[in-house]
Parts: sequence; C-alpha cells; structure tokens
Amino acid sequence: MRVETFIAEASDRLDRAIATRLPELTRSAAQRLIESGRVWVNGAPVLRPAHRIRRGDQITVQIPPPEPVNLIPEPIPLDILYEDQDVLVIHKPAGMVVHPGAGHTRGTLIHAILAHCPDLEGVGGVLRPGLVHRLDKETSGVLLVAKNERAYHFLQAQFKARTVRKVYEALVIGHPPPEGMIEAPIARDPRYRKRMGVVPTGRPARTRYQVLKTYEGRWGRYARLEVYPETGRTHQIRVHLAYVGYPIVGDPIYGRRTPLPCPRLFLHARTITVHLPSRPEPITFEAPLPSDLQEVLRVLEEMSPRG
Repeated sequence: MRVETFIAEASDRLDRAIATRLPELTRSAAQRLIESGRVWVNGAPVLRPAHRIRRGDQITVQIPPPEPVNLIPEPIPLDILYEDQDVLVIHKPAGMVVHPGAGHTRGTLIHAILAHCPDLEGVGGVLRPGLVHRLDKETSGVLLVAKNERAYHFLQAQFKARTVRKVYEALVIGHPPPEGMIEAPIARDPRYRKRMGVVPTGRPARTRYQVLKTYEGRWGRYARLEVYPETGRTHQIRVHLAYVGYPIVGDPIYGRRTPLPCPRLFLHARTITVHLPSRPEPITFEAPLPSDLQEVLRVLEEMSPRG
C-alpha cells in the first residue's frame, strides 16, 4: 500500500487536485479512491470527489497495489544489447507498449521479457516486473530491466538519486538556441486529461539539451538535438520542448504538422550510463538510431544547403 501526502497550492476540486499532483492517476481513478474512503483532507476522510479544497490543505491519498494479473509470456523477439545474471538491456522498438495497462493486455515488452526470463515474474511488482524505468510507446531506445530483487533495488536507488545518465536524440521544429535548460513543473493537463502539460502545481522537472545540427530547406527549419533529462516525468522531453516552442517532429500529441515526411515520433533513447551490481565502474549502453529515423535525416541532408 502506497501513501502520498501533499499540500494544496490552490483552491480546486479534490479529484482534480489529486489527478494534477499525481499524474499516474486519471481523474476517474482519483474519484474512485475518494469514494472508497482512501482520501483525507487535513486528517479527515472525504468521500465527495467535488469537495472544494483550499490552498494550504493537506491531502493524503492511499493508493492500493494493482490487482493481480496473470501475465502470460509471449515469444516476441527482443533486440538484446547486453545481459548478465542481474540485468537485461534491450533496444525497445517504436510502437511497442512497455507494460500492460488499459487497452494493452497482450503483446507488451513485459510479455516478451517474461518469455525470455521466466524467473522475472514478481521482481519489483506484479504488472511491471523488473522495470526500473520506462519509455513511451512511440519512443525507441535503451531500456534497462532488473532480473532479480537485489538488482532491482540497486538500480532503482540510482534512478531515485538521479545518478543515472540518459541521453536522447530528438529532431525538433525550428532552430532553438545552441544549448539550454528547461525547468518547468509537469502534471496532467487539467483541460485535456490524456496529455501532460506544464502546470504550476506539477512536479519539478528539468531537461537540458544541446543542438547537434540545424537544417533549413524545402521542408522547413529543423534541429537535431541531444537531450539530457535530469528528472523522469511522464512525457517530459516532449512536453518541455513543445513548451519552449520547439516541438518534436512527428509528435501527434504535443507537436504540429510539417511537410517533412517522418513515420513517427522522432525521439530515441540513445544511451544510458549506470552502475551494475557486478561491475565496480559505470557502464554505458547504446542503441543506434533506428533506420526509419536515419532515413529522415538523410532526406534533410539532401535537401538542406546548410549544416
């Protein structure tokens, strides 16, 4: 059982405040928790989702563990970058959901991993065995999986301490400054519940970037970035880059249409640097840029007179 406590920073409906502050919960999920007696305001239980809270109120939310699910391993091919007795490092393809959830009960990366590592079930959680971090469905790249409880807690501690270094590649619309730091809180967008956004009451989030190359020509103006997320909020890189006016090419949620032919979200988790239980020095794992994104860059190189 997990318990979250926070202080309200503005007057709002109780269910909306919870969903904004705890982005993993939808508003309907927050309503169910309230109605089942799992939410307290200033120490007193509240059963009405529409209850109005005030700034300074203390909200406590009791989040029960997920219902047990019988995960059936599926022999889906994996692109394995590295494996030892403690960890499995995978190059996740774009379009593959990482773990089961609403509308995704089969064919996820977890189903494939369980077929490869049958003993993984139960490590770190029922629905997400072995996962210490995740990637969006449309994001490709390096994903780290713990194969036992010792490795799970060893890796999880590094993510919590923010000592894991992750490097992404992104192609954005426009020409941003050569380098920058984006620091803006992220939470579920109160107007569009299926997306995240920069919200004053959200969780702190920091993203650094550096421009690798700019392009300009018949397809418009674009920039290839190296991106370093310093926190790990849902959709963080996509939200932050769109927030400062340079959305990622091919992003159906936070981006905009361009004439450049791009088959999907141009966001790739290229490297991850981490300590492993069996190695004294940090190690970097790298997933090469997939061929479909390489083709987009090739088109830009041919059509752009500048570099």
